[in-house]
Amino acid sequence: MSLTLKSILELRAAGQHHQAKQHLLQLVAQNPSDPTILYETASVHDYLGEERNAIPFYLAAIENGLSGNDLRSAYLGLGSTYRTLGMYQQSKQTFLEALDKFPEATEIKVFLAMTLYNLSEHHAATTSLLQIIADTTTDTETEKYTRAIQQYAQDLDRIWE
Repeated sequence: MSLTLKSILELRAAGQHHQAKQHLLQLVAQNPSDPTILYETASVHDYLGEERNAIPFYLAAIENGLSGNDLRSAYLGLGSTYRTLGMYQQSKQTFLEALDKFPEATEIKVFLAMTLYNLSEHHAATTSLLQIIADTTTDTETEKYTRAIQQYAQDLDRIWE
């Protein structure tokens, strides 16, 4: 018995991820080009720690026209999955492609910074994180230093005489 996508998402919300995965795989077999079903299938694999199995579903969802917040989340999931599998160049490329489409996506910038760290691009990772902190902090003490943090983020190696 194949359930509807809505019913399957309700299973996931109830914590029944293994059952949801089985039903999603049936839906994918029936709708191999549906980007939303592909994305949800990738997500459930990712959630269950089956990262390597999530990759083809993320790729297919993106290639089949996933859009909006689901596309943004799919890029994050795919890039993060590549990173956790040690596929750092693919991760970086995925996050850069995502930022071309979603330049305001702070969460993608944070995950890109982690990937840059893994690639030993420490300067770029630190600069990015400092800029994110300066742009998004709500901590009143840190906010006092926003201008300085932004300045340092632009030139971490400068020695002030």
